[in-house]
Amino acid sequence: MDYRRLGETGLSVSRICLGCMSYGDPTASLPGAPSRWEWVLREDEARPFFRRAVELGVNFFDTANVYSFGASEEITGRALREYARRDELVVATKVWGVMRPGPNGGGLSRKAILQEIDSSLKRLGMDYVDLYQIHRWDDGTPIEETMEALHDVVRMGKARYLGASSMHAWQFAKAQAVAERNGWSRFVSMQNHYNLLYREEEREMVPLCRDQGVGLIPWSPLARGRLARPPEAKATKRSETDRFGKTLYASMADADGRLLAALDGLAKRRGLPHAQLALAWLLQRDGVTAPIVGATKMEHLETAVAALGVSLSKEEVAALEAPYVPHPIAGF
Repeated sequence: MDYRRLGETGLSVSRICLGCMSYGDPTASLPGAPSRWEWVLREDEARPFFRRAVELGVNFFDTANVYSFGASEEITGRALREYARRDELVVATKVWGVMRPGPNGGGLSRKAILQEIDSSLKRLGMDYVDLYQIHRWDDGTPIEETMEALHDVVRMGKARYLGASSMHAWQFAKAQAVAERNGWSRFVSMQNHYNLLYREEEREMVPLCRDQGVGLIPWSPLARGRLARPPEAKATKRSETDRFGKTLYASMADADGRLLAALDGLAKRRGLPHAQLALAWLLQRDGVTAPIVGATKMEHLETAVAALGVSLSKEEVAALEAPYVPHPIAGF
């Protein structure tokens, strides 16, 4: 396993982060709403992935309060307590999503943040998280209120560092400026939607983060599995039932098909899995610290770690990138 500092912090994380959205409760839902998590693995199915990740040297684990409405955090906490020491781990979770019906059930108000950090820690069975992230931007809350509340979470010792996730670059810059102006904790990482099929982040967010020393930990590095299988492969259970995932790439099917064909050709020439090559491309991008990889089959995890040993030539990178065309903004 390789390790890298997260942005300009002193925190070392494995270059593969295990994303824990895949582990939870398939029946989890808000009252009166259908489940959003039909494809996730239950705890007995999930535990082997945590054990194997630790064996492979993964020390970075990412979840969120809203994943299976808390069940992911509970499973993550119990598994990590069994397979590793807390001081060896970097545990990240997120706040923003709606966790209960009615007013103040989600968002980034001071009330929501202080309530949800305590709830997350209780579910994880931990005294603190290493990285506390805002899951999205909250138009309904002044960013000053959000940043001060997050700073207080750090001061109380409930989080070591702060991170953000998908938003416009101007929003991220504004949040950082508010924190700096008031002497509050700044975001050290950006968890953005970034992969070989979706590179719109390279226009503003990636250059901003590189300039400011913010580490990139991309979500959906394999484009919801599209970059992990040959073009002719059958759809998976997740691709068939993941409603959010269907909104990310459908409008660009033809253009994406040309890029997937280029990836397929390289996979055949190199004799390597598609996912390994797609992750190798992302790992070679400037500013990327650790892609967040979900795994529902053990080969997913093994392939992701193996990507650290793959080097793509300038010619191979150019061939993979050539079919790309601009995409509509997606993911936030």
